[in-house]
Amino acid sequence: MSRIEDRLASLGLVLPPPLKAPAGTLLPFPFVRLIDNRAIISGHGPQNADGSIATPLGKVGRDLTVDQGYAAARLTALSILGSLQRALGDLDRITAWVRVFGMVNSTAWFNRQPAVINGFSDLILELYGAEIGAHARSAVGMAELPFDIPVEIEGEVQFRL
Repeated sequence: MSRIEDRLASLGLVLPPPLKAPAGTLLPFPFVRLIDNRAIISGHGPQNADGSIATPLGKVGRDLTVDQGYAAARLTALSILGSLQRALGDLDRITAWVRVFGMVNSTAWFNRQPAVINGFSDLILELYGAEIGAHARSAVGMAELPFDIPVEIEGEVQFRL
């Protein structure tokens, strides 16, 4: 097992399989696009260990608390790590988390999107440390997200060829 897989196991965390999209949904794009030593990561949402979309669903600030949004962002990190593992074969190949764009399905008056996306950033920093895990980041509110998920995150990493 790789160093990152060992850390995940020690935390009791499991990477989900590919997303089980809702019936009738077509997703005609790769979840990770490899270009040279860069992996461009499509938007991911929170998943259960079986690959299904995790609940609760809805808007942070109305249907979910900040803590529930934080947990959804943490699950989204696991979803992204699962896709990266399938694309790269080994999560230890990642040499830098470059950028992260975090979207929060939130009410018009909710303004704590950074606290929600911290669920993602905190886990990446815990797994990779400050040298590799530090990333540029945005955390914004959205009127709606696909399938009513509370969080969607995309990003980019560099990896060792």
